[in-house]
Amino acid sequence: MTSASHLSRVLNLVPYLLARPGIRIDAAAEDLGITVAELRDDLTLLWMCGLPGYGPGDLIDIAFDDDTVTVTYDAGMTRPVRLSPDEALALVVALRMLADTPGLSDPDAVARTLEKVAAAAGDAAASAARISVSSTVDDAQVDVFSGIVAQGHAVRLTYYSAGRDTSSERVVDPIRVVIADDHAYLHAWCRRAEDVRRFRLDRIDAYKVLDEPADIPPHARDHTGSPGAAFADADLPRIVLRVDKSARWITEQYPCEFSEPQPDGSWLVTMRARDLEWAKRLVLGLGTEAEALEPPRLREMLAADTLATLARYDA
Repeated sequence: MTSASHLSRVLNLVPYLLARPGIRIDAAAEDLGITVAELRDDLTLLWMCGLPGYGPGDLIDIAFDDDTVTVTYDAGMTRPVRLSPDEALALVVALRMLADTPGLSDPDAVARTLEKVAAAAGDAAASAARISVSSTVDDAQVDVFSGIVAQGHAVRLTYYSAGRDTSSERVVDPIRVVIADDHAYLHAWCRRAEDVRRFRLDRIDAYKVLDEPADIPPHARDHTGSPGAAFADADLPRIVLRVDKSARWITEQYPCEFSEPQPDGSWLVTMRARDLEWAKRLVLGLGTEAEALEPPRLREMLAADTLATLARYDA
């Protein structure tokens, strides 16, 4: 997380907590999408915010124990930080793009949100109206494969891989259709790979719905909902890293299929790499802040590079 985004999160804690005096710390952490440990760190930092001199009358005062937290003095920070014109513009444009997304589960909710945000954004909303947000996604394709997902049957696909410049046939169990990065994807359990794969709809050359029901492992459904999963190409190598908290920024800079905090404070990150050479450079660039766990080939490449470097020092 960048310093600016961390500062914004900490400052917005005040109006959030003022509206929920005595909220349980674990409930607040879940609402805010962070861990309990991260929330406690933020509360400790917030507790020391104030004017130079840092007397008791100037600091934000917080009462928190093992279970609950309450702001007892807000130092005048009673409202959330307002959106800047650029932020409001970006939000309105993003909502317009979301509203135009085919297969949206609740378009009315998006339309209501867009109306409220546009009303509050003022001039920024007028500027957003002049920005084109047309999509290249084929609505008909999305409707067809959304219907296939709803049927709950397995599908035989003939799929073109741009990375390998080859077509292959495989049987998949469809999970969902998503739109991301201006493309539509079918998330499915690939029986050949025994893993979740994402297939761009415009690269599916042929398909046949089979009579047998889709057989999707429970963990596969959870896996496809992770942030950035739709942006990963099914044919790119998947890598698993353990990174220190200080290197968690890679989950924001690169699309990740999965990221989870570990008890020791590190993060377990799963992502797709352009190739293993790129993955090797990424891990080497992170130094002691990252460890490659999978695939074994990546670990071998890193070990070989390390040994070669040590040999040059010994020479």
